[in-house]
Amino acid sequence: MTSGQEMNIEIAKHDDAVVASPVGEIDLARSPSLRNHLAEIFAEKPARLIIDLAQVPYMDSSGVATLVEALQLSRSKGCTLILAGMQDRVHSVFEIARLDTVFTIVADAATAIQDGS
Repeated sequence: MTSGQEMNIEIAKHDDAVVASPVGEIDLARSPSLRNHLAEIFAEKPARLIIDLAQVPYMDSSGVATLVEALQLSRSKGCTLILAGMQDRVHSVFEIARLDTVFTIVADAATAIQDGS
């Protein structure tokens, strides 16, 4: 068994926001890599972090837990965390867990970027 797979994440900076776009499924093997990437982004103290999930077709509970940790970290650092571009399958996981009422979720990254400018 491997210790985990590297998560490919595209990072883009827009004024006061950082857009992180994970590519592929976020599961038990990849969530530690996502956690590390997000920690590196938070170390740079962005005002807003937009996680664009448009290229994530599936997320298991470990991926959800990673995003909950990111939300807690963002609050402690005074950073606004926004989830964008959720595919239906991923969005339903958040609805079932009632996390759609906890996170700020928008249609796409462009909307999240515009909302903050």
